[in-house]
Amino acid sequence: MSHWQTDYRKTLADMYAMLPMFQRIGPTAFKKDLTNTQALLAALGNPENQFQSIHIAGTNGKGSLTHMVASLCIHHGLKTGLYTSPHYRDFRERIKIGNVLIPPRDVIGFVNDHRSLIKEIKPSFFELTVALAFWYFARQKVDVAIVETGMGGRLDSTNVLNPLLSVITNIGFDHMEFLGETLPEIASEKAGIIKPGIPVVIGEEHPETVSVFLDKAREQKAPITFGSRSFQVISCSSQDAGQTVLVNERQTGELIKIDMDLEGPYQLRNLVTYLETARTLQRIGWIQAEDAYTLGALKDVRQITRFVGRWQTIHQHPRVLIDSAHNEAGLTALFGGVKAYQEKQMHIVFGTVRDKDLTRVLTILPKQARYYWTQADVPRALSAQDLYDSALASGLSGRKYNRVKGALKAAIRNANPEDLILVCGSIFVVAEVLPSR
Repeated sequence: MSHWQTDYRKTLADMYAMLPMFQRIGPTAFKKDLTNTQALLAALGNPENQFQSIHIAGTNGKGSLTHMVASLCIHHGLKTGLYTSPHYRDFRERIKIGNVLIPPRDVIGFVNDHRSLIKEIKPSFFELTVALAFWYFARQKVDVAIVETGMGGRLDSTNVLNPLLSVITNIGFDHMEFLGETLPEIASEKAGIIKPGIPVVIGEEHPETVSVFLDKAREQKAPITFGSRSFQVISCSSQDAGQTVLVNERQTGELIKIDMDLEGPYQLRNLVTYLETARTLQRIGWIQAEDAYTLGALKDVRQITRFVGRWQTIHQHPRVLIDSAHNEAGLTALFGGVKAYQEKQMHIVFGTVRDKDLTRVLTILPKQARYYWTQADVPRALSAQDLYDSALASGLSGRKYNRVKGALKAAIRNANPEDLILVCGSIFVVAEVLPSR
């Protein structure tokens, strides 16, 4: 192990020890205002004002869309930063330029150089990570950064940006203890990223939330468009490591044929949002191309941006499909998608976190599957025993495993070659079986 790797691991250990981290401990790490982030960035010279950005929020799909839009910008020759969360294995996955992770020395240098500032402000892990990302993007002089919110929008640490474009993918039930118990309440928090005069794209229109976005856009004098009003998916067919999609442009009737390397039926919803985002970027003059939608950017999103963890096959015969779906809307889309496959039996390796609404989640899980209840190796994980007990009370069968890899090994051992094994429920569960790169 090099001295950089040793120092980097020590720095991360220091960060975990110093800062409350939502990814690991849950709600107690959440900060309900932007004060710490603003103080950090002011001390750093306000790097968030030194690069252009596209700001992306939503309940589901924002991680996929962030990578799709980054691929678009890279396709146009732009030096493109990506900020996403959480990470799977390496903290540096959160901060990339193209598909290159921030170097360990920059993480080490930033933390060491600003220890006194960190001790003074006492930020959360997420707040410090946002400051690090924006400092790095400014220092590297990126042309544009594609920035995914962590949670919500209005009070999210990333909401200090004054972007070129704001995008909200969709609204569903997740993190209700912070964002509200109803869809309009959650939408209002997400709508907090809409800025005065800045165009906003809403991916999916929902009757309970559309007025929230229209009212906020009107208040901010922000031009607003809806992807679902502009585009309709007509058909799709699976290809090797991807899918071919036919989309109707509603106003003109134009049929658009698209080849994309992102699998999973739910990516069709993200595709509609992407198309409206690409068209808006061309409309405001940020990109210029004969192809208004930059369709070539969709062919190699995984390779161009190092996109992992969503509808990803990691083993064949039996097929092992991993996906980061973890809330009601995401899991509904996932299970709806796998119905298209004709495997004889579905085996599900499932784990979740303590702060998730388990009642909602368990009602979505298919009754006919064989379950392997497990827990990720993070403090926030719901124990396999508690998950097993709740699942049993909900009429779901299965066995419990205290280790994710042990659960997956058991599923592979029990499955026939033509069966499907699905690993889902938490990004932390997926992270433990994700292949090394």
